[in-house]
Amino acid sequence: MDDALVAVMKKHWGYGRFLPLQREAMGCVMSGTDSVVVLPTGGGKSLCYQVPALLGTGPAVVVSPLISLMKDQVDGLKERGVPAARLDSSLSEDERRAAYAGLREGTLKLLYVSPERLLMDGFLDHLRRARPAFLAVDEAHCISHWGHDFRPEYRRLGALKEALPGIALHAYTATATPKVREDVAAQLNLASPKMLVGAFDRPNLVYRTARAGRDLYRIQEVLDRHRGESGIVYVIRRADVDSLAFGLAARGYRALPYHAGMPDEERRRNQDRFLKEESAVMVATVAFGMGIDKPNVRFVLHAGMPKSLEHYLQESGRAGRDGLEAECTLFYSGADLLTWKALLKEAEPEAHAAAIEKLNEMGAYCRGTTCRHRALVRYFGQDLEGPECGACDVCLGELEAVEGALETSQKILSCVLRLKERFGADYTAQVLTGSMERRIIANGHQTLSTHGLLARAPKESVRDWIEQLCAQGYLHKHGEYGVLGVTPLGWTVLKGGQTPRLLKPSEPSARRESKAVRAGWEGVDRDLFDKLRALRKRIAAERGFPAYIVFGDETLRDMARKRPATRRAFLRVKGVGETKMAQYGEQFLALIRDHG
Repeated sequence: MDDALVAVMKKHWGYGRFLPLQREAMGCVMSGTDSVVVLPTGGGKSLCYQVPALLGTGPAVVVSPLISLMKDQVDGLKERGVPAARLDSSLSEDERRAAYAGLREGTLKLLYVSPERLLMDGFLDHLRRARPAFLAVDEAHCISHWGHDFRPEYRRLGALKEALPGIALHAYTATATPKVREDVAAQLNLASPKMLVGAFDRPNLVYRTARAGRDLYRIQEVLDRHRGESGIVYVIRRADVDSLAFGLAARGYRALPYHAGMPDEERRRNQDRFLKEESAVMVATVAFGMGIDKPNVRFVLHAGMPKSLEHYLQESGRAGRDGLEAECTLFYSGADLLTWKALLKEAEPEAHAAAIEKLNEMGAYCRGTTCRHRALVRYFGQDLEGPECGACDVCLGELEAVEGALETSQKILSCVLRLKERFGADYTAQVLTGSMERRIIANGHQTLSTHGLLARAPKESVRDWIEQLCAQGYLHKHGEYGVLGVTPLGWTVLKGGQTPRLLKPSEPSARRESKAVRAGWEGVDRDLFDKLRALRKRIAAERGFPAYIVFGDETLRDMARKRPATRRAFLRVKGVGETKMAQYGEQFLALIRDHG
């Protein structure tokens, strides 16, 4: 079985080996065993069902949530010589008829449909007659009550087991906590499913977090590091999308807005431009989400704190899907917390409490002093090997430690005790910085010995240090308002037995090169890479689809590294299969030979 799968993968995708858990996931499809597969973005989830589909006897049906995502997948498959089609509301009548004919006549290997289409009256009858090989559910976290993108139609997919007796179901997602995985399996009525969970860490992503300030200047600084490359800037509110996109465009950046309040046609046009252009910047709310199948996004910038770590991992994970280095920067402020709390007020009481808890966890991450990669994967029940990731602001040494951290920590912990462990972080920071705000006077806390002990520090810095102490276990929060309390570990600090690590706010200029950047460009002829990129862009423009469908950046870098001179050598380039060789090989070989 392995040989047949690798042969198909090599022929159509140009890959000669499995990525972690791909072999096991494909084995579930081939054996008809239900499965829940959780692999990080860029981990090759799509191949887990696309490759076995080519070896099956009937069509594979893929449930996908967005038209743009289905279109990209089908266009990419056709370019690789795979018979594929989609059924959605954007198709013409002729295109719809052709898709149904392919399903009826058995010429299709993969059919992409939305959950709404799949559950329409009469459509399941078409499927029964076509005798599908299996069903794959993409973005499966949408199914779960505990997931972060609730979609009612996904919840109804559990009826498929009864409607199509004997069919195997396979659920795929990039992020899912253990609770979400179990809920997905239950909602789909999976029969003793195989749970395949990969490593959540994305070592090619460089994570940086900083308090917001001089917002447009800081955002421009990130964009300038990625001139000529694509990226996404996420903001919380629609109004911020419009103002930021306008401000960046006025300064010469190719910035495009995207949010749910825009006309459908304008949104589609901007998304199409972003996918096809190699240096466009999309400024968006989270409405610009799961439909992003663009592998060469080189940066994702959050100009505001996401509402949960699940959201952050999903959104930042849209960078570097090709496995090459990419930057994920997050600017946060205390105002973000208030904005989200206001937006979440309409949720049901139980959902509201869970949302606030997730929001507080996100805030703790922003102000944390531990490795960003480790903090993210621990949230999903995993850990990293080794003490440092070498790919975040903490481990790269970009954040400067506070001098006299023990004394500063003792002042903060003492203030929490003087306040009788009855107040939250913001109030405590006000007392420490000497605020004479009305509530402090009313409580008589201006008379405390700890009032004004850190008056020389900005309140925002003191607030961050409190959160850093929480993240390291010296303080804990409890209750709806996050009331602070000193932990046993905190008492050790008060007695001088342990020194916490406190960090100063990061400086924009303090940037160091990650291991992923060095590895990604090692041995690459950059001049040749730029020429190959220009050729790819020209071919894609002629054919009317995104450049990455011709070849991804990883493939172009490998060409510029190996500089193949023959067809046989060209086939050894990562990501070059027989179909792509036949389509584009001579053009790229000619350019490489001319480069010399």
